[in-house]
Amino acid sequence: MTVLVLVAAVLALLLGGAGAASAHAGLSGSDPADGSVLKTEPQHVTLTFTESVSFSDDSLRVLSPANERVNPRPAQHADGKENTARVELSGKLPQGTYTVAWRVVSADGHPISGAFVFSIGRPSETAAVVATDSPDDTAVGRLYGVLRHVAYSGLALLVGAATFVLVCWPTAGATRPVRRLLTVGWVALTASTVALLLLRGPYESAGSVTSAFDLGQLGRAVTTRSGGALMARLVLLAVIAVLLRRWARRFDGADDGARPPEPGSRDRQVGALLAVALAVTWAFAEHAAAGIQVVLAMPVAVLHLLAMGVWLGGLITLLLLLRRRGPADQGVPASAIARFSRMAFRAVAVLVGTGVYQSWRQVGSWEALSSTSYGRTLVVKVAVVVLVLWVASYSRRWTARLVHEASPAKAVRVRAAERARVAQTVGAPPAPARQDHDTAPDAPAGDGPDEKTVTPASDADTYRRGLRRMVTVEAVLGVVVLVITTVLTGTQPSRAAGEKAAAASVADSGVKVLTVPFDMGTANHQGTVQITLSPGRVGENTVEAVVFTADGGLASVPELRVTLTQEELGIGPLDAKLKNQKGYWAAYDLRLPMPGEWTVNVTIRTTDIDQVTVRETVRITSVPR
Repeated sequence: MTVLVLVAAVLALLLGGAGAASAHAGLSGSDPADGSVLKTEPQHVTLTFTESVSFSDDSLRVLSPANERVNPRPAQHADGKENTARVELSGKLPQGTYTVAWRVVSADGHPISGAFVFSIGRPSETAAVVATDSPDDTAVGRLYGVLRHVAYSGLALLVGAATFVLVCWPTAGATRPVRRLLTVGWVALTASTVALLLLRGPYESAGSVTSAFDLGQLGRAVTTRSGGALMARLVLLAVIAVLLRRWARRFDGADDGARPPEPGSRDRQVGALLAVALAVTWAFAEHAAAGIQVVLAMPVAVLHLLAMGVWLGGLITLLLLLRRRGPADQGVPASAIARFSRMAFRAVAVLVGTGVYQSWRQVGSWEALSSTSYGRTLVVKVAVVVLVLWVASYSRRWTARLVHEASPAKAVRVRAAERARVAQTVGAPPAPARQDHDTAPDAPAGDGPDEKTVTPASDADTYRRGLRRMVTVEAVLGVVVLVITTVLTGTQPSRAAGEKAAAASVADSGVKVLTVPFDMGTANHQGTVQITLSPGRVGENTVEAVVFTADGGLASVPELRVTLTQEELGIGPLDAKLKNQKGYWAAYDLRLPMPGEWTVNVTIRTTDIDQVTVRETVRITSVPR
């Protein structure tokens, strides 16, 4: 029943949290720029991203106004820079508006896609149609997300159960629950890894589920960073399968009634090495491999994963052993529970320490905790972790009582109390004193018809029941933490979202970037708002605004309004109608009718009742001919 409850909780959380994930990288510039009008046809199209990207042969497509492809060769990195993608265009191109559709894979393994347009000679209608759905909002994307949850769960079960046997209770490896848990963990991790590898190609190229068995696509996927990590994980799992089989034979080969063989120091070293290697396959292909301080972030991510596995997988192992029904001599020794309690405390300490670093690295500012999807998810995770720590404190109390009950001193006092019992008779002379108290067996309480005995009450069963309840609650909450952690690994970090918004101005000389300081309403707190107009010419423009705090972090404001006025001609104010994009504000259809000096008025509401208006001027140029 416990296993069914845990599986039901995992499935419910998976179905509730398997929404589309945002990617890490973002497009920071393009040549030609989005919306630009060129006098002559370009020789190539170049895209620049906020981090290194990889792509397939069909990642970049340049479509003519008639929806014909005009880039005959696949994309390449421009000048050897890993954060760029470039395609060469065919010779003579007709005038009109061209569409550039792209789909690449960021360094943390998530695909991103988008499209923009540029014109040659003059703008025109175009027949090109580009999908605008999220890269993860597909059947392959949703299935890939669920399999990532399964892989994390398998890692936790495999690492946790093995660690419990190697460190806390060596003879537990001979019990059926632990063997089944190791088998379930290995099968879940292996099956999900194989499925992830097959789906890697369709996931990157927006293919269908049936294309998972395309050998050509599979071969390309294996050569990528994520595919290579999955292949390495399968090799490690094959080695683990051999070791688990050999380990099982050692237990099966023990004589009946004999003590099962205990793992030695070499077994522990090999187990630790394999666990670290498995964790590296995650760190190498996810958020730790991209962004700032990669050299430090990689080992921190490995420690975080291992601590999660030791704590959560060990909790589930202990829970199954505590709920096992069998003879009294098969119960979990109090010493093993005490060792796991100490080990779990250290694992949680490592989780908290590495989690704090990862939060700082990925979030970047306090404001991003409330203004970005990653930050809000992280807040939920922190709240659940605090709840887990509160429940774990009760588990430690029950463990301390159980260990005290099973301590040698306690046992000596109980035996002394039993030897002190004497039978009291009514209406008869006292019984003669016993000659040898040490050799004669003591009569058990209640054997004589006229005996009145005082028996010491044993609380061990009560303590075990209390511990079992607390471990059950802690394990369920641990599953919740695991699911939230998996969601976080598939969500765009807040720091990356800020970089993407700040770098959203395309690499074109016509783009206008305004940085305007303003008073945030508190003492000595001066913020800045960055306004980007692209292409900064007459016609349709994109307006993006990012608010920064005094220390350079992203700031969340309840309302931001931008209007433009041409005072000489009496035009305006034209409201940009910015919309909150979860970290920055943007509008994509502001039309400026005339060139000249325009006044930009920015109204920032910092609280429910406080707002400030600042202004700056910008020169809008005419469309080049």
